[in-house]
Order: sequence, then C-alpha cells, then structure tokens
Amino acid sequence: MDNYKQLLLANKAWVLEKLQIRPDYFERHAQDQTPNYMWIGCADSRVPAEDITGTEPGELFVHRNVANLVVHTDFNVLSVLQYAVDVLEVKHIIVCGHYGCGGVKNAMTNRDFGLINKWLRNIKDVYRVYHRELEAIGNEQLRFDRLVELNVSEQVQNLAQTSIIQKAWKKRKGPTIHGWVYDLKTGYVKEHAEMNSQSALDPIYRFDFDGPRSITPPTT
Repeated sequence: MDNYKQLLLANKAWVLEKLQIRPDYFERHAQDQTPNYMWIGCADSRVPAEDITGTEPGELFVHRNVANLVVHTDFNVLSVLQYAVDVLEVKHIIVCGHYGCGGVKNAMTNRDFGLINKWLRNIKDVYRVYHRELEAIGNEQLRFDRLVELNVSEQVQNLAQTSIIQKAWKKRKGPTIHGWVYDLKTGYVKEHAEMNSQSALDPIYRFDFDGPRSITPPTT
C-alpha cells in the first residue's frame, strides 16, 4: 500500500471515532467558524497546533511558515492576519516557535540555501540586533535556544507594528499578542512575550490614524 493511502484510511477511522462521540460533530463545525485564537506557527511537522493546545476544529485560526515569521512584505501572513482580526475578531494571537527549529538553526550559519536565503535573512536580522547577548553565550545549543526565543519576541513586536493590529487596539482594545516556545522534548509550551493595547511601542512604528494622510514631498 502506498504511504499516502494510509492517510486516507486514518481519515476514515477519525471520522468514525468523532461520529461515535457525537453524531452531529461535523454538522456543528460546518456552519461557521468563530475562533477566539489565531496561531502563527512554524511549518515544522513536529509542531501540530491543535494537538499542542487541545483545541477542536473551529477554535484555532492557523497560519504556518518557516520559523513562524511575521514579515511586513509577506501578503500571505498579512492577509490571514487581517481576516483573523477584522472579520473573525479573534481575542488572542499566538506566535509559537519551537526549540530545534531548522530555520533558526540554518540562519545562524553562513551556508547558501538558495531562495530560502531571503526568508532566513529576517532571522539573521534578529541575530544582528541581539548579537552581543547571543555571542556572550558560550554553549552553542543554549545560543540556538535563545535565538529561538528572541525570534518569537521579535515577531510579537512585528505584529504590534502593523496597522492591522493598531487599528484593532484603537477600536476594541484587542487582540492580545502572545509569544510562546514549544519544547519538542517535553511537549510543554513556555511563555516568553505578551503585548496588548496598553503595551509600549516605539513611537516610530505607531500610526496616527486621525492625522493627515498627505505625503510631504522631499525638499531639494
């Protein structure tokens, strides 16, 4: 039997299991979704968002990419974010990294990975900002773990710097942004960062939605 067919058989077993618990299980979830949480996680196959959090279908709005990044030029993550915030009005956004992240580990090297170099550049920028702290850590594994944590904290900041989040904070004082790190070896999640509408944000990133929108041309 081809390996992929095992997935189809597993799907049938899963459906039967859910129907035995509750006959209308799928009908309940098919009508609409009203999740309270958005999850921005790593694409790593060892980090299943719903399993880690024990959530059911309809409870977690998920976006995943390499190394759980929030990049301001990535229309994919921004589109998912805007839908989650403006349409679904989620109450919490969770950025979840994980120890042992291949994207973070590769970003710490000088190897050429082709196209993904441009994506890993965002993690290298985090390393550059915190290079003194990181290079003071003599143990390579501990330095790697610390960069995973710092990367999560920076993505929380990146979320707070978007006009999408700031407009929601002004309108409804939410959502709250959380930065978590998942430990592959233990299964536990650690909290590393949190921001809400009252959190301090560098003034250069704060939008003035009531001010003039015209752009002043440069003087010569």
